[in-house]
Amino acid sequence: MTKASNRIRVAILGASGYTGAELVRILAHHPAVEMSLLTADRRAGKPLGEVFPHLSFVKVPILTNLDEVNWAKADVDAVFAALPHGTTQKVISTILGANKKVRVFDLSADFRLRDGEAYKTWYGHAHEALGLQARAVYGLTEHARAEISKTDLVACPGCYPTAALLPLKPLLADKLIESGDIIIDSKSGVSGAGRAEKEASLYSEVTEGMHPYGIASHRHAPEIEQSLTDSAKQAITVTFTPHLAPMSRGILSTKYVKLANGAKPADLQAALKKRYAGEPFVSVLSDKQVPSTRMTRGSNRCVMNVFADRQPGRAIVVSAIDNLVKGASGQAVQNMNVSFGFTETDGLQQEALFP
Repeated sequence: MTKASNRIRVAILGASGYTGAELVRILAHHPAVEMSLLTADRRAGKPLGEVFPHLSFVKVPILTNLDEVNWAKADVDAVFAALPHGTTQKVISTILGANKKVRVFDLSADFRLRDGEAYKTWYGHAHEALGLQARAVYGLTEHARAEISKTDLVACPGCYPTAALLPLKPLLADKLIESGDIIIDSKSGVSGAGRAEKEASLYSEVTEGMHPYGIASHRHAPEIEQSLTDSAKQAITVTFTPHLAPMSRGILSTKYVKLANGAKPADLQAALKKRYAGEPFVSVLSDKQVPSTRMTRGSNRCVMNVFADRQPGRAIVVSAIDNLVKGASGQAVQNMNVSFGFTETDGLQQEALFP
């Protein structure tokens, strides 16, 4: 393990995407990181400032083509893979095969599902690195610190799962909610769809409206169910519906749950406050304060709270995150901090931006 007193050299694969840009923005203020390699195939040879003018003042190398990197000779300690789903398996296999000291933090979905058949079912093709998939750690930081510190491959959770799992996992583990009646209704900003040109992401397609998508078929559902099953110690199936909201970033996740074992909504709130007491990035709000994406924009924070439903025996659990930070790049950096023994908040002290 690299000692916390040492600096490490970091590579960012896919630096021309939204999550890649967020990694640069965050790591620019990390006291122990040098960004030594940035890849972006279509923008190779260009300064990052030409791709993202707001990052013009960050000193980083010229963008390079991923295929030109010799990983056996690359002097890097950590790799952030911010590449599209389905493209990361071969790349990470090559990296870990060529360099035994490097640690990889994958922001794609390629190593999140432990079961190869489940991956094939939900992603439409066989997994090409099943050996690595079996050893990858699912990096929901607050619930996996010990495992993260021992592995060289961390599968960083998706944005929707992060917002849903942080409040639900403790409630299932404590048997405060029924395992068979969980409804997750989530809204995401458009940046969750990535930076590639898509008709559905055009301004006129998104603004002044909101719509569900991936109804009963979104790929984050099995990821959520896998992690909740771990907490409940029994198979969990959820009703999960994502929606596209007319905002650039943020996720608002509303969970409808049935109370168990005589629990009351106040018991759920108390359990969450106990579980996350002292956590730097998870906040359980007080009284009837309602979580909002405005509370988390640009930050690595998750805010949550519990409310009584009008129906007896039910509760409503609401949480919010920034999909590009706690839901992606920020959590990846948090995992890196844990992995290398740095202070967990290094580079992540930015409070939410408002207005």
